[in-house]
Amino acid sequence: MPIRKVSLVNGAVYHVCNKSIAGFKIFNHDRDCDRMMELISFYIAGKAPCNFSTYKKSKDIKIDPSKRIVDMVAYCIMPTHVHFILRQNQDEGIEKFVGLIFQSYSQYFNILHKRKGPLWEGRFANIMIKNDEQLLHLTRYIHLNPVTAFLVNDPGSWKYSSYNEYVETYTYDKKLCNFCDLLKIDPVSYKKFVLDQIDYQRQLAIIKGLTLED
Repeated sequence: MPIRKVSLVNGAVYHVCNKSIAGFKIFNHDRDCDRMMELISFYIAGKAPCNFSTYKKSKDIKIDPSKRIVDMVAYCIMPTHVHFILRQNQDEGIEKFVGLIFQSYSQYFNILHKRKGPLWEGRFANIMIKNDEQLLHLTRYIHLNPVTAFLVNDPGSWKYSSYNEYVETYTYDKKLCNFCDLLKIDPVSYKKFVLDQIDYQRQLAIIKGLTLED
C-alpha cells in the first residue's frame, strides 16, 4: 500500500533539512551561500513580483514581509546541507517554498559546474516542533552547526546562519527571520545559552563519528 503524504499544518513550526547527494559539497564559496540567501529572500513570499534575474539586478524590488507563505524562524547553510526552521502560513507553503529554492539552486549549481542530474538527497525531511523548549534548543543546535564542524570557533563568525539575528539588534525590515512571537529572546542570555554548549556539542559530534550511526 502506498504511503499517504501528510499535509503540513498551517501555523505549525517545522524543522526542515536537506542534504546533498552522497555528502557532495554544494556550497563551496561565499557566492554559493549568497545565492541561496537570495533565493530564500525571493521565494519566501511565494508568488514573486518578477523573475529571479530581474529581482537580482534591481535594488528597488522589495518582497512584502506580510505576504510570506512561510516564516523563517532560524536557518543555517552548511557545505553539504541546509537547516531551516519554518512556520507555514498558507496551505502547502513549506512545500512550495522549499521546492522552489532547492530547484533553483540545483539549476544554478549544475550550470556553474556543467553537470546534470539531481543535487539533493531527496525531497526534504521535516519534523514538527511541539513546544517552545524544543524550538529553543533546536535553534541552538542549528546555530552551532558550523562550530561543531570546526568551520569557525564562534557561531557569530558564520555569515550564513540566523545566529546574529538572535544576538544583535536588527530592524524588522533587515531581518530574514520572524521569531519574536514564538520565542522571547534576550540577546545576552541567548548568546550565553549557545556558547556554553559549544564543547558539549563538539564532543557529541566526535563520539557519533566513532559509532556506526549515520
